[in-house]
This record gives sequence, structure tokens and C-alpha cells, in this order.
Amino acid sequence: MSTFLHTMVRIRDIDRSLAFYKLLGMKELRRKEVREGRYTLVFIGFDDNEHGQAEIELTYNWDQETDYEVGTGFGHFAIGVPDVAALVETVRSGGGKVTREAGPLKFGTIIIAFVEDPDGYKIELIEKT
Repeated sequence: MSTFLHTMVRIRDIDRSLAFYKLLGMKELRRKEVREGRYTLVFIGFDDNEHGQAEIELTYNWDQETDYEVGTGFGHFAIGVPDVAALVETVRSGGGKVTREAGPLKFGTIIIAFVEDPDGYKIELIEKT
């Protein structure tokens, strides 16, 4: 059986990115430095991956001097959370960027919000009760 493993995004600052994703309740699961290739991989998620969760792979290229351009084909990550409004406030108070306040989906009742990580990647927060 096939399993979705992870999505990789390139980042400019490991500490800044980890601090942001920690606001969402995620944690560093493992890290690999590749000195020969001059990059670091940091895998983040919500638990120790016993349950086969999908992860985000943060790729830090040591010699990248300019910001990456987030591709026009990329949409967003989606994370199910118990209280969207509370998490939006956590992100805001932690210095994160909120791009859509918590509220019902247009033409629906599901509560969503959007936040943005330090590199400009959008994260949709979906209330899962």
C-alpha cells in the first residue's frame, strides 16, 4: 500500500521556520546535515510518526543568498486543528502573519483561517471538532 510521506519546501532560516511551525503545534522529528551537498534537511510533524503521518521537509541550502520565490502553482498546506480562532491568536502573538481571520468557509459552515510561514508558504487551518 502506498503512503503519502512528506512535502518539501525550501527555507532561508531554520530557526525562524521552526519557531513558526512550533506555534502550530509541530515539532522537529529529525534532522540531517549533508556537508558535501551544503544543505540541511529538517522533518517536522505533530507526533513521532508512529501513525504514518505526512510530514513537512524543510530544506535549508547553506549558500542560498536570496529569498526563494514561492511558485505560482503552489496552493497551501492544510492542518486540522481543534480551535482555529485560538491558534490564529497563538500565531499572531508569536509574530506570525495571519492572512485570513478565522471564520466560516464561504457558502459553508466549516471554520477556516489562513496563516503564512516566514518564507511565504500559506497554511490553511481547518477546524476539526
